[in-house]
Amino acid sequence: MDAPSLDSRILAVAEDCVAGFHRRPFAAVASACGVEEGVVMERLQALLQGGRVRRVRQTLLSTSLAEGALVAWKLPEEALSSAFDWLAANDPFTGHIVIRRADPPAAPGADHRLWTTLKVPRGCGSVQEHCRILARRTGALDWVVMPVVGMFSLGVGHTRRARVAPGERLPQPPRMQVPQCPELDADDWRVLLSLKESLRPQEFVPCPWEARAAAIGMDAERYCRIAESLDARGVIGRFAVFLDHRGAADKQAGTGHAALFHWAVPQGMEERAGAAIGSHVCMTHCYWRSGGEKVFGGAQIMGVAHAASQELLDAHKAAMDAYLAGQGIPLLHTASFRSGRAEIRPSEISPAVYAEWCRRYAD
Repeated sequence: MDAPSLDSRILAVAEDCVAGFHRRPFAAVASACGVEEGVVMERLQALLQGGRVRRVRQTLLSTSLAEGALVAWKLPEEALSSAFDWLAANDPFTGHIVIRRADPPAAPGADHRLWTTLKVPRGCGSVQEHCRILARRTGALDWVVMPVVGMFSLGVGHTRRARVAPGERLPQPPRMQVPQCPELDADDWRVLLSLKESLRPQEFVPCPWEARAAAIGMDAERYCRIAESLDARGVIGRFAVFLDHRGAADKQAGTGHAALFHWAVPQGMEERAGAAIGSHVCMTHCYWRSGGEKVFGGAQIMGVAHAASQELLDAHKAAMDAYLAGQGIPLLHTASFRSGRAEIRPSEISPAVYAEWCRRYAD
């Protein structure tokens, strides 16, 4: 098998198909894609060092660890780039930062062009308080906070999703997941904060957690048992590979176009509509969110799709609209917010880091 085909085979699994915590995560990838563990480590290391892969890490379900929301910002057009730059450089609790353009241009909320995700560690304040600090720093005129009510799809998997046929769906619709808030002790936090950091090239070994355990002064067996307990308590996401969606690497992966889709449906139909949309394979994210009532035409279901072309994105959207209608779910409003400049990174969740950030920026 040639290297590009081998890489695609590995990435189709490694992006978002290895759920939970694994003591030997590369072996879990290898088992699922039918490639030897050593080859998986070698190829992913090469892709990371070559720039096609942006990071490899154990993800956490941060909705269970922090108060989070999608935030849409209204800024003067000339301030968009400087606000983007300030957030990227100074706010580790802001994860995704994307400048979007509405389609149609007159869609409700089209003047809110900067979109971010935000996590505030539990017990450290509120998302609204954090947004007030950011507004003072960036010159934002308005913002809309849209927290999660329920989650239907959360992954990446761009390699296997980039060219799926419009209308292609999972065999069964996803069940809605609701954010939880488990109790964590000091050792739980020590392991979580260690786990979440991206793997460095020298950590592409069968069990990367042994060195992580040693770095925090913990026995490797205890470290892994705590990680497995955290997994059982619903705060561990996936062992995941994240592609670099910039420039040539993005074109190679077939993920050069993305959009955030909005749907408004009658009250009481949100869960059905979210499951219907989340069942479409093209969707990397799909949520039922609150907060879009006043500015975004009442939109409750929001999700992101990536594709090789804008035409394919439009075809995915049309197929989902038609499927909702076929399921007897009236569509009261819909819009697309096409992605432009973007910075995608995990949000910080450490309460200690948050306290230091507030000391620096809250005044």
